[in-house]
Amino acid sequence: MRIAPVLPVVLLLTACGKSPTTDTVEALVANPDRLAELREQCRTDHAKTGDALCNAVAEATRERFMGDGNVPYTPSEERPKF
Repeated sequence: MRIAPVLPVVLLLTACGKSPTTDTVEALVANPDRLAELREQCRTDHAKTGDALCNAVAEATRERFMGDGNVPYTPSEERPKF
């Protein structure tokens, strides 16, 4: 019976803790300011930032630079014969 009053307090304190970061590749592609900030962090202190996050930063940078591959000006397969 003593656990019932304590449980809501524990859940409330857990919910108020720091939320996990949502730095996915898609989120970084959509937010260039955050991407630039994390690129600088990876450049200066890769060990502290972590491999997983730096890999996501690299992939987001590549996607922003190269695009998704669907471009409107890609020539069709049929080319005129000269």
